[in-house]
Amino acid sequence: MITVDIPEPDYHSHESFKTRKQKLKEIRDMGMDPYPHKYKPTHQMRALQDKYEDSTVGDSETAGTGTTDLVRVAGRLVLFRAMGKNAFCQTQDETGRIQVMFNKDQTEVIGLPDGESPLKFIEKKLDLGDIIGIEGHLFRTQKGELTIFAKKAILLCKTLLPLPDKHAGLTDKGTRYRKRWLDLITNPEAVTRLKTRSFLVSKIRRYMEDLDFMEVETPVLQNIYGGAEARPFVSELNALHQTMYLRIAIEISLKKLIVGGLSRVFEIGKVYRNEGIDRTHNPEFTMLESYAAYWDYDDVMTMTENLFAYLAKELYGTTEIGMRKDKQGNEHLIDLKTPWNRLSMKDAIKKYGKVDPDKLSDSDMRAKLKGKIEDEKLKNAPRGKLIAFLFEEFAEHHLIQPHHIVDHPIETTPLCKLHRNPKLREEKFVERFESFILGYEFCNAYSELNDPELQRQLLEDQNNLREGGNDEANPMDEEFIEAICQGMPPTGGLGIGIDRLTMLFTDAFSIRDVVYFPMMRPEE
Repeated sequence: MITVDIPEPDYHSHESFKTRKQKLKEIRDMGMDPYPHKYKPTHQMRALQDKYEDSTVGDSETAGTGTTDLVRVAGRLVLFRAMGKNAFCQTQDETGRIQVMFNKDQTEVIGLPDGESPLKFIEKKLDLGDIIGIEGHLFRTQKGELTIFAKKAILLCKTLLPLPDKHAGLTDKGTRYRKRWLDLITNPEAVTRLKTRSFLVSKIRRYMEDLDFMEVETPVLQNIYGGAEARPFVSELNALHQTMYLRIAIEISLKKLIVGGLSRVFEIGKVYRNEGIDRTHNPEFTMLESYAAYWDYDDVMTMTENLFAYLAKELYGTTEIGMRKDKQGNEHLIDLKTPWNRLSMKDAIKKYGKVDPDKLSDSDMRAKLKGKIEDEKLKNAPRGKLIAFLFEEFAEHHLIQPHHIVDHPIETTPLCKLHRNPKLREEKFVERFESFILGYEFCNAYSELNDPELQRQLLEDQNNLREGGNDEANPMDEEFIEAICQGMPPTGGLGIGIDRLTMLFTDAFSIRDVVYFPMMRPEE
């Protein structure tokens, strides 16, 4: 076997690491196990505080005699102070903190050899950050603080690295995101925000299942990518000597299931787009996508706004979710009550951009967009794309309260059904909507295209764009066309970004605040 020299990390030279490592050796030399296998608490901290909030409980004397309620908790040691015969600490779990009192005569340390002082062991061998188990009786201090009189204490995990400074805290954002465990230990708001994310996902699942949608799982690694305009991540399947792509959308697989006869399906899963990183974009993100046979985009609009209102009520008890900042930093009280406002893309441009796209030539549009959109994009953009650019530049940021923006140019998507209105159909507009709050897009939905001939033509157009150098255009997908030829019923489809939705509901400034381990630049 080849031996490779692995350089030691910087923290090995830190005095705090060396001191804690020495303490660990001394604990082991005493015959104690500093990493026992199991401990069974009876309560979490917040539950204890809530249960006894209005209870007198008793004082330290009655707790010392064992006549008050007995509890067992486990958590991280975050504050400690010695006071003669007693020592006080704060222990913390994911729900909150509680005070613990150790007593020179009555506290026992499990596993400590005979003749050793438990209180001295706690004072000298434990450090802030260590995980301990406490069994004891409840009481209130003279200041009214709920406290556990520790009868038994056990070391559950000896830590070798200190917590961030208790006064300064963890302020560097790069460290908070990269070392999320430290963020969770030191910032209660980070715990709350990420737990809220899980709460929202759970509620979304319940909402979809109550509407008879079935949750499915489809491949992340794909032979051909599609379902969005995005640059993919490329990989290699060694077993088959085959190029593979991480999916940029869940759409295509779910539509194949609709063809197969499953009438309502949804998936909550990871999607990957090899694009930029900013306040609202992470290359790896989570999507909800759903498809319902025999629905159109009107049905999906109703379902979407009802979903947002339902989540607000579950989280806040009302459709008002509080004050939120728009792209300019202005605050607004956001209300998700239904029905939401509906505007066509062209009407939104008329209302907020003060121009009528129907009265502008392509060159007029390019002139209005010059300096706002890259020249190369403007030069080659068809009329439908120019209309979409006008919307993005002159209307989007005005959409503060919830809006559905309906009826988009066909150039914005190759997977959507042409409009049923003859005039809009002739102009090549499709039955697509995007939902906006605070100027941000939160969902994308279609009356799905199920005409195999038009689908082939649109994907051929996309493939030509791709071959011409547009690395965000979709490649030709013959297997998908074959599935559509087999027959897909009229279908309403929806995509919602879970990360951005969580940002809205938790009032998070950055997508990194709601992703457990966001993508980081090397310098961060």
